[in-house]
Amino acid sequence: MSHEPLVELIRDGLVEGVHHGSAVVLAPDGSTLFAAGDTDTPMYPRSTAKPLQATAMARLGLRLSPAGFAIAAASHSGEPMHLAAALDVLDGRSPDLLGNPADFPFDPVERDRWLAEGRAPSRLGHNCSGKHAAMLATCALNGWSAAGYLDPAHPLQRAIAATVEDLTGRDIARVAVDGCGAPLFATTLRGLATAVSKIALAAPDTPEGLVADGIRQHPELVGGSRRDVTAIMRAIPGLIAKDGFEAVQVAALPDGTAIAFKIADGGDRARYPVLAALLGRCGIDVPPGPDNLRFTGNISVGSLR
Repeated sequence: MSHEPLVELIRDGLVEGVHHGSAVVLAPDGSTLFAAGDTDTPMYPRSTAKPLQATAMARLGLRLSPAGFAIAAASHSGEPMHLAAALDVLDGRSPDLLGNPADFPFDPVERDRWLAEGRAPSRLGHNCSGKHAAMLATCALNGWSAAGYLDPAHPLQRAIAATVEDLTGRDIARVAVDGCGAPLFATTLRGLATAVSKIALAAPDTPEGLVADGIRQHPELVGGSRRDVTAIMRAIPGLIAKDGFEAVQVAALPDGTAIAFKIADGGDRARYPVLAALLGRCGIDVPPGPDNLRFTGNISVGSLR
């Protein structure tokens, strides 16, 4: 991808660091409101694909509570509320059936607590356990074997791939393995923005609408009590937002205006300033986040082009 400078780190008037990236903002009709860098070359969406994957499972007949769809679309922090929500989706199935690796909670406070208590990593504690619980539930609903459910050739993953192509309007360029072991379907930033716009605009009783409703009702499950993705959704009514590793981010307003971007170096420090600046271009005045989510130093978003 051919990225552009998006964020400058300023110290006492001098540029100390620069983060490059690519970004796009789409109007509800799909026209481009803002673009920087390369928005049409395939990239890995990482966990920003989770609302699309959850939509695919809803299209396959999965019906969960709003909290269930929120945790299915989550990269959760591993707080007790997240573990409980994932267990609800498992619906009596053993967490040992989850195909994601065992891990400590993503949230550093929870991780430290687990370590202090001498607790071992667990599959349930992994930040993707909600998505994997939903995948197991979808397999059971459709009479598919849970064995090999992460194989791209499994009927579940073939259906998810078809939904990703439908929502993004683009063919999948490449299939890789995400950090949780699930197939990762490469698409473009423009495709991602198109997809989250469709989810945001969907009628409540549609599969897309069920996912959107879950995310909107339970932003604390999508991220966590100390996560900026949760704070921004709480601050902006109706906003759908999802962060991903390697500094990928999507967001969509209730009217379907949609944002997708990636920071080239994968550094999370630049992600929130870009999100705030792009929301500002959409006419949304984003309040500062909690103290523990503010970035150190004077990170300028004035360099956004």
